[in-house]
Amino acid sequence: MSAAILSTSCNHQSDKQVIGKQNPQIENGILSPETLWAFGRVGGFSLSPDNDKIAYTVSYYSIAENKGNTDIFTMSADGSNQCQLTQTTAHEGSVHWMKDGKSLAYISDKSGSPQLWIMDAKGKNRHQITNREGGIKGFLFSPNERKVILIADVKIKAAIKDIHPDLPQASGRLIDNLMYKHWDEWVETAPHPFVADFDGQNISNEVDILEGEPYECPSKPFGGIKELAWSPDDNTIAYSCRKKTGKDYAISTNTDIYFYDLHSGKSTNMTEGMMGYDMNPVFSPDGKYLAWTSMERDGYESDKQRLFILNIETGEKRDLTAGFDQSAESLSWSADSKSIYFVSVWHAVTQIYRADIETSQIVKITEGVHDYQSVQYAGDQLIGVKCSMSKPHEIYAINPTTGEETELSHENKSILEQLEMGKIEEQWVTTTDQQQMHMWVVYPPHFDPEKKYPTILYCQGGPQSPVSQFWSYRWNLQLMAANGYIIVAPNRRGLYGFGQEWLEQISGDYGGQNMKDYLTAIDYMAEKPYVDKDRLGCVGASYGGFSVFWLAGHHEKRFKAFIAHAGIFNLEQQYLETEEMWFANWDMGGAYWEKDNAIAQRTYAASPHRTVDKWDTPILIIHGEKDYRILASQGMAAFNAAVLNNVPAQLLIYSDENHWITKPQNSILWQRTFFSWLDKWLK
Repeated sequence: MSAAILSTSCNHQSDKQVIGKQNPQIENGILSPETLWAFGRVGGFSLSPDNDKIAYTVSYYSIAENKGNTDIFTMSADGSNQCQLTQTTAHEGSVHWMKDGKSLAYISDKSGSPQLWIMDAKGKNRHQITNREGGIKGFLFSPNERKVILIADVKIKAAIKDIHPDLPQASGRLIDNLMYKHWDEWVETAPHPFVADFDGQNISNEVDILEGEPYECPSKPFGGIKELAWSPDDNTIAYSCRKKTGKDYAISTNTDIYFYDLHSGKSTNMTEGMMGYDMNPVFSPDGKYLAWTSMERDGYESDKQRLFILNIETGEKRDLTAGFDQSAESLSWSADSKSIYFVSVWHAVTQIYRADIETSQIVKITEGVHDYQSVQYAGDQLIGVKCSMSKPHEIYAINPTTGEETELSHENKSILEQLEMGKIEEQWVTTTDQQQMHMWVVYPPHFDPEKKYPTILYCQGGPQSPVSQFWSYRWNLQLMAANGYIIVAPNRRGLYGFGQEWLEQISGDYGGQNMKDYLTAIDYMAEKPYVDKDRLGCVGASYGGFSVFWLAGHHEKRFKAFIAHAGIFNLEQQYLETEEMWFANWDMGGAYWEKDNAIAQRTYAASPHRTVDKWDTPILIIHGEKDYRILASQGMAAFNAAVLNNVPAQLLIYSDENHWITKPQNSILWQRTFFSWLDKWLK
């Protein structure tokens, strides 16, 4: 009955065999991999011009069909009147309210490729606006909606068939510079922003802002439409771009903010001389200022993200976070242009803050054990998306004065009500150099302190990604706990949220203090009466996988099982195999052939492959062959080394996955293999 009412009241269009909201019946209240894939995944949101309504997306997945689709919803700003506007087999995202408050623009691949569509706020009168070959990746309307930016790929490198038309079936690639591959693709195209006229129905007069330039905007792989912004007077587009290619691109993070003048068609570099990442520009509502996030140093991708503002009239630039030992993300101006809201991680939780642009005073708005992913000013309240280790992303309203929070979306309420999550405990321990280290401990549901439990050390990737209150659909600590394990997740050296000194210590010290931090954490927990010190495991991915490989040669029989996903096994091999060389140069200290470079030589001396002769503990290794950040050869080499040294080992290799595992059935296989391995050696 409720489904019928929803369909009638919201007028959503439904396709047959659509993947929709899941309603699993959960036995014993225990989280399982299948339940993880039953959660609806709340995506981005858009506020109506009067701040009274919210449009947002939710993605649903089917394990049996091994795919998912994304649909569009609306609700009032207090969470009432929820409506599902679309229910199709297509992916429909990037939803945006038009200025009339009566219609919505969005991207849908219903016609075969992702194109710009518009429908009314009740889900009716859907019509396709663009019909671009290859589709679009994003869009942004000007304030008066007479123009629109479209993001689309352009060809920047000739293919073999272009050079040799008589060899159309030749599969070779001819390469003459670096950055020929990136994350999971061979680089032959780059996204460009096109500005076009819009008359309310049709697109015309497209102009490529980067015409003839082989640069990418937005940046790959994580950049999006937030790397561009319209000025309130519709005359200027701010965009971030790293205008480098090949080797120059591979060794530099120097990304600048440019102003593109619509009348002259020319771009001006507004952050000339600022050498790190300058990204995510946002104009103030009164048009007097531009805010953006800025990293200071070229080549350091994990530098502090400073909150900068530019006085457009005078050219004065100011760092509002100069005395704030934290990074700023997700910037949103207040309506009066006097303050900026943002999110920032500190001591393993991510809160909302407000910065006053006159005084640079920064005030924390929210409290609690959670991670806010984004925030947007909405008149008398803020709207944000947050999660925790025990709850996936949902949309919340926040009182900007008191910090009081109200959940709005409740997408996964019916599933969460059936689950018994493990208790999460915050602990601080003293490290070998007498520092205080934060760590999370996640206990199994129905934890009994009178019993002894197998315990897992979780090693974080990045290496500079905080172990905050993240929710993951693969590395889910509550899922690990639900399988009967205590999870120890330390915020070891090299992580955001504990100041710059703590963050930067790891660079050039891969096998050093952060590894001592890991051993401190597990040794501390091993002394607890409810931890079975004879059944300890260690798991991690990316830099966490490197950590597992390193610990396998140095753990002195602490652990009984290891699991490494997409880990670095041979640092010398990694230096020449990875694509973003700025990362390797900064964090490893340089090339392994620089014999007079003490930092680099210390790094390569700590390479896990050098201590394989000390491996004596069963190890599972997982890797994707489309991973161009850490090539699958690293995982295969580690597996081969283990077998040749008579160490019990398994290799789970995917031909169609990259640095992550994205497909439902591959993910289920990942989880089943993961827990089967742990259970075999720890239970």
